[in-house]
Amino acid sequence: MLHTIIKANSYQDSIVLMLLTNKLNTIDGVHNVSVMMGTPANKDIFKTGGLYTDELEKASSNDMVIVLDIEDDSLIDQVLSEINVFLEEQTKGGGDGAGEEVAKTWDKAFELGKEAGVAVFSIPGTHAALEIERALDEGKHVFCFSDNVAIEDEKRLKEKAHEAGLLLMGPDCGTGIINGIPVAFTNAVRKGKIGVVGASGTGIQEVTTIIHKLGGGVTNAIGTGGRDLKEEIGGITLKDSIMTLEKDPNTEVIVVISKPPAPQVRDEVLNLLRSISKPAVTIFLGEKPDAHEENLYRAYTLEEAAQIAVQLLNKEAVTPRKESLNVPAHTLKPEQKYVKGLYSGGTLAYEAAMLIKEGLHLSEGEHAPEGFILKNQGHEIIDLGDDIYTQGKPHPMIDPTKRKEMLEEVGKDPETAIILLDVVLGYGSHANMAQELAPTIKELKVQAKNQGRELFVIGTVVGTDEDTQDIHEQETIMKEAGVILCDSNAQAVRMALAILEHPLTVEVKEVLPQSAVTPVSIAPSEAMLALLTNQGFINIGLRSFSEAITNHGGKVVQYDWQPIAGGNITLQKALQFLKKVELGK
Repeated sequence: MLHTIIKANSYQDSIVLMLLTNKLNTIDGVHNVSVMMGTPANKDIFKTGGLYTDELEKASSNDMVIVLDIEDDSLIDQVLSEINVFLEEQTKGGGDGAGEEVAKTWDKAFELGKEAGVAVFSIPGTHAALEIERALDEGKHVFCFSDNVAIEDEKRLKEKAHEAGLLLMGPDCGTGIINGIPVAFTNAVRKGKIGVVGASGTGIQEVTTIIHKLGGGVTNAIGTGGRDLKEEIGGITLKDSIMTLEKDPNTEVIVVISKPPAPQVRDEVLNLLRSISKPAVTIFLGEKPDAHEENLYRAYTLEEAAQIAVQLLNKEAVTPRKESLNVPAHTLKPEQKYVKGLYSGGTLAYEAAMLIKEGLHLSEGEHAPEGFILKNQGHEIIDLGDDIYTQGKPHPMIDPTKRKEMLEEVGKDPETAIILLDVVLGYGSHANMAQELAPTIKELKVQAKNQGRELFVIGTVVGTDEDTQDIHEQETIMKEAGVILCDSNAQAVRMALAILEHPLTVEVKEVLPQSAVTPVSIAPSEAMLALLTNQGFINIGLRSFSEAITNHGGKVVQYDWQPIAGGNITLQKALQFLKKVELGK
């Protein structure tokens, strides 16, 4: 039986609502539940999920809507009580309150955050562009976690930021480290002398955590958003970030991470990196460089990028680290031919697909369907963070439900030989993901054994010993579940290929003289250089992002944002225009 509850004018961030949905689904007698804001798009999601009711039409975009499929009405009071307790806990924030002040209006947020250098956004993308512009007008750098911002708005706002001497990190920027302070979905990484710029969230996480494990540390890891190196944007944020790190006295090595950029943008970035004085490492996933240049080193995998950066920092020769894979004895059935990758990190999935295509000599074949990074001759690599899997549902770094379902599906397939997976730790991620996945993995391995099959599960834990989750405990749980645990995602894929008798070797690249350079003026603004020592943030949206900042000595003004004008974008633009006229801007 479906029941609808509408809490009028109760705006909550989508991640908070997804976590609340998860909590309510654990109540006995609740068959299904979904909690979302009452936007037209979300009402369509209720329809496709089988939870639509006529009462939903009464809800506005500012109303929180709960639709319950429950056994009897007596559960409603319990559900309402759980909702109230959960939302009350959210208003308290994730940390101990130290270093955090709360504002209910923009004016108050800017007053309290006069010294804050960065505004962090995690609000619906339909509203983000207007609010980003407001923060830029106030002279704030912007870290935008929000996605679904039109690329035309991204271009316009990045140009505005550049002209003002500011950095717009994002939209859809999930990971950053500013002056050693983690922002959003980020690991706790030792502070050091390596600067990172990345158009990839989990790419930054993999590289920075390996740097940490190798004894190095990070000054800043500046996320740009995944579209920054597209031709439409032109690498505005990435190029400004490189120039800023070049002038940072605490940065000695620069690492640049991206999926394949537009060719012209890549050439401009490489020219800029040839123009700086500091050694640089690049990884453009999907491109396999055959040589380095003097002062410009070209990595093929995220692991290699981290290793080279640490070697350069330590003034060591740049050479591949020796690797001796302890490949287990195995006897696969003839029909067991295929690798299935179930990833929570999109860049890790992309890297796995890249290596598997190379190692197994797979043709390009047909374009992979939505959600798949690779679907070729039975081999499948899936990005479970793709929109097709997260629409109205939590990201797989937060919620293991979808991955457990798919683990069961591929594990029972008699043609599956190997399952690849990642466990990504850090702020924002599940508190104990290994424990959630372990029972399913154990059961699948037992079932396979009883059927005379040998099923390999190979994984990696992306994290450090400083993360809030206990990385050693996570690794132990995975190993006890029968997972072959590797030091990196690339190593996990090489292990899979070795089991399939298609080993990949890490090639030695020669160092060639540097290519010709077109002169570039490197002159970051004072505000860009000030970002490198920033300790103050205005957090607009998700309260849990404040926790990482305050835990690392930062100061936060928490702006409990809600859309004005009933969520009407046209009216919001008009009000913002009138405000600018009033202030003479």
